[in-house]
Amino acid sequence: MQGFRDVPRAVWLLSVGTFVNAVAAFTFVFVFVYLTGPRGLGPAEAGLVSGIGGLGTVAGNFTGGWFGDRFGHRRVLLGAAVLGGAVLTLLPLLSTAALYAALPVAQYALGVLRAANSALVAVIVPEGARRQAFAVVRCASNGGFALGPPLGALMATGLSYGWLFVADGLGTLAMALWTARVVPARGAVKTPAAPDRGRGRGILAELRARPALLVLLGAILVTDVVYRQQYSTFPVVLAGHGLDVEAFGLIIALNGLVILLLELPAAVALRNRPPLRVVGTGLLLVGAGYGALLLGVGTATAVTMMVLLSLGEILYKTTATAYVADEAPEHAVGRFQSLYAGVSVSGVVLAAPLGGTLYASAPGLLWPVCALLAAGAGAAVLAVGGRPARPATRPAHETGSRRQAVPG
Repeated sequence: MQGFRDVPRAVWLLSVGTFVNAVAAFTFVFVFVYLTGPRGLGPAEAGLVSGIGGLGTVAGNFTGGWFGDRFGHRRVLLGAAVLGGAVLTLLPLLSTAALYAALPVAQYALGVLRAANSALVAVIVPEGARRQAFAVVRCASNGGFALGPPLGALMATGLSYGWLFVADGLGTLAMALWTARVVPARGAVKTPAAPDRGRGRGILAELRARPALLVLLGAILVTDVVYRQQYSTFPVVLAGHGLDVEAFGLIIALNGLVILLLELPAAVALRNRPPLRVVGTGLLLVGAGYGALLLGVGTATAVTMMVLLSLGEILYKTTATAYVADEAPEHAVGRFQSLYAGVSVSGVVLAAPLGGTLYASAPGLLWPVCALLAAGAGAAVLAVGGRPARPATRPAHETGSRRQAVPG
């Protein structure tokens, strides 16, 4: 496709590893079932263990890019993949008490891996091609996720739940080996001048100099809490209206299907559009998705909701990731990516308790509040998004990337 000519070969190869890793990354789907089933934990204790693991995921996303700016994004990605893969592989052999430490360590490492992967893409891709590059990686990830849960279910029922963690761990280790092979380290980890620039202007000063970016991060935080209601309160509401787990699974599957069909074409078609306008429109579509449920909860409205959410995700997730990369100063590409990565998974921790509390106390307010919050976030981004996209440049990041180099 013509719009992807500027995406470097390394990104396509990275996407292959991302796809394979995503196919095997099904433990988070089954971890609660595993804890309450083979491990014999009660729902409350299983929820506590899962919640601690979720905190690890968010913390890893927030810090992975910071490590990458200091030590090199490729190096951090490899280290995190090895650590996370090793812990996942051994997890079925650990005692239940040890899970309280092992699961958050594994989830933390996987969060670091995610942030480092985004930062690595950001520093090896020319600014004008970042939307397409992140779309390629996201498409690979979603394609793998579409295959993973069904394969995981077959493995759990045909072998055991323990093998899910072994397969996930081996898939993560395989990603490390693949990345080490296809993304060779070239050039220094960082240039001599980089530390002085970083100390001269801290990350908070860099953020204050970019008020539109601060608005974007706040909007993504709010929207992610709303977006992830589809995994917490949404199935509960569906069940209350006579739609079983199978119906929920089919509706969720629409998300992956829509993304696989439309994300790459959308990235090309919208690559020259002002990024914040694209993001703002995507957030409005998320709000419209939950607004569709105000017409009543049934098969038609649930499908409509999921299609609108998927279209909104296509517009805002890839574009926002690329926008944050384009806005980052040379010495803080990883830190900016970590800020976005952490904010963009904040709903993993916040969505279920906030949505569950609201649904328990005032169920009729859940979908109106979700719709209004996402719509408000979209309006805020649109309000600051009038300026056009900057011309493409190819910065030489302090992580060690020269024009043809991949940081270590």
